Amino acid sequence: MCVSHIVYGLRVAANLALPGISPRPDSNAYDVRVRVKDWPKFPSTFLEYIEVFHTSSDVMVSGQPNLRVGLLPGGEHFCFFYGDGVRFAVERRGHELWADWPEDYSLEDACTYLLGPVLGFVLRLRGVVCLHASAVAVADRAIALVGLPGAGKSTAAAAFACAGYPVISDDVVALEDHGERFLVQPGYPRVNLWPDSVRRLFGSEDALPRITPTWEKRYLPLGQKGHPFASKPLPLAAVYILDSRDPALTAPVMEDVSGKEALMALVANSYVNYLLDQTMRRTEFDVLGRVVAEIPIRRVRSPDEPSAIFGLCEATAADARREITTAPGNPTPVAG
Repeated sequence: MCVSHIVYGLRVAANLALPGISPRPDSNAYDVRVRVKDWPKFPSTFLEYIEVFHTSSDVMVSGQPNLRVGLLPGGEHFCFFYGDGVRFAVERRGHELWADWPEDYSLEDACTYLLGPVLGFVLRLRGVVCLHASAVAVADRAIALVGLPGAGKSTAAAAFACAGYPVISDDVVALEDHGERFLVQPGYPRVNLWPDSVRRLFGSEDALPRITPTWEKRYLPLGQKGHPFASKPLPLAAVYILDSRDPALTAPVMEDVSGKEALMALVANSYVNYLLDQTMRRTEFDVLGRVVAEIPIRRVRSPDEPSAIFGLCEATAADARREITTAPGNPTPVAG
């Protein structure tokens, strides 16, 4: 049995349905073949000689690194080893991957990694540059929200959804390069949120379900209950850098960022940039350099109070509409 999905613009064929992603009609055509609860039959000595090129600085309670990534002898497979025992093997061209996990884990647990860093790395292997960001639709265009960890990218995406703006993707924003324009590919219809963000938006962390029984994170389902999901790719119209919140402000403040400063900000906020080789890094600089040349990059500071997130969204949407209206060759946008 094979279940087909589309996520980040990839046609994914899996031996089990992936949670959180709607199956699509069966198709023999796919970009990535995923075998879950499976592990390739590598020679037993291979794993002893893995060339580890990334070890995360954060560790599990056991003292093990949260993640180690390495290349197997022969150079045809990358391996991801998580500290909780979940592991992935990725074929070098990004056409196949395998997932396995301990007996006390579940497919939902494994998919927290699969739909994030692992498929993010697959995209990079296939030459697709990704931002560590959220993306929402404003006037039939995409805007990307980037920022350092804790800046509130997912919280802002969820607030946009509450205000009726479709979310395109959360955490991974895949940029399909069309030369003079870039399409943002839809992710999957969820926004994952920490409990404090759920309380901030909905009053109680119990207002949303956990992503798995073993994780504290919750998720906002999209495409239902007035929280729309954009299921088709949209042209990137602007990138907003979420800066630190300022208790002295009473309303959001926005400013242009350009040139080298803008490029370095996007490079710093690219996805799985700690795993890039020289070829992937060159592709990233080329693509993001053209993004900076073609797309407005704006820095946003907002008041430091819980309710300010909704004002931030409306101010950002209004700013995006102005950018879209004044962009050369763009039609006058419709509201929404």
